[in-house]
Amino acid sequence: MSLRYLLFFTVFIAALTTSADKKGKKKGESIDPIYALPMPDQLPPVPLPDRPLPRLTEVRTQVTYTVASQQGIDVSHYQGRIDWSRVARADNVTFAYIKATEGAGYVDEYYLRNLYGARQAGIPAGVYHFFSPSASALVQLENFRSNVDPRQQDLIPLIDVEKRGKGSLAQFQARLKAFLEGVERMFGVKPIIYTGVNFYAKYLEGEFKDYKFFVARYADEFPGLSEEVPIVLWQYSSTSYVDGIKGHVDRSVFLDHYSVADIMLPSIVRGKK
Repeated sequence: MSLRYLLFFTVFIAALTTSADKKGKKKGESIDPIYALPMPDQLPPVPLPDRPLPRLTEVRTQVTYTVASQQGIDVSHYQGRIDWSRVARADNVTFAYIKATEGAGYVDEYYLRNLYGARQAGIPAGVYHFFSPSASALVQLENFRSNVDPRQQDLIPLIDVEKRGKGSLAQFQARLKAFLEGVERMFGVKPIIYTGVNFYAKYLEGEFKDYKFFVARYADEFPGLSEEVPIVLWQYSSTSYVDGIKGHVDRSVFLDHYSVADIMLPSIVRGKK
C-alpha cells in the first residue's frame, strides 16, 4: 500500500468517528448506558433517636374497704408436697388457687394432690390455667377441659396471662378472647384474669373490660390499671412463708368491697343443691 493511500484511509476513518460522536451528543439524546457513570450507593437514612414510652398512668378509685384477714395463696408443683392440714391452721389463708394446666398439653403433676388436699382441709380451692400465646385456643381448651372438672371446684377459675408471644397483637387478643369464652361456657361464669400492671397497659387495655382482674404488684401501694376495671385480688408478695409449705409462696388479699364470697362458684356449678 502506498503512503499516499494510507494517509487518505486514516483521514477517512477519523471523519466517520467524529460524525458518529456528534450524532450521539445531539440535544435531548442520552448517552449509551454502557458509557454512563455508575450511580452512587444510596445511604441509609439517619435513624431517629429513641423516644421513651409515655409514662404509664394507673387509674384507680380510692380503696375504701379491704378485708386483711381474708387472704389466699396460689401454688403449683414448685411448692412440692404441701401439708394442707397445717396450711388450714395458718393465719389468713381463706382460699387457694392451684395450677392445673398450661398451654396445649401440660398438666401440673401436683394438681389433683393439691386440689384434694386443700378441699379436705376445709380451704376453698380453685384452679388456674397458664395461657400460652403460641397455642390455639381450641387446643388449650381441650387440655383444660380434659383435666378440670367444674364440679370439683369451689372458686371461679383463674386464667394466668403474662406472656405476649411473637404473633400480632390482634391475633394474641383474639386467641385469648376465644379461650376465655370457652372457659365461661364450661363453668357458666366469666373467669378471672390474672396479669400485671404493665402487661395490661400494653396488651389488654380496652379489650377485656367485662372481666374481673387479679393483679400482681409487689409494692406497698395498691395496684391500679391503665383504665377503670374491677380488681378483685392483689397479689402483693411472691416470697411469703406459710406453715405447711416449704419455700416461698404467693400471697394475695382482696381489695375494695370484695371477699371470698365474690370468687366462689355458684352452687349449681359445684353440683350442690
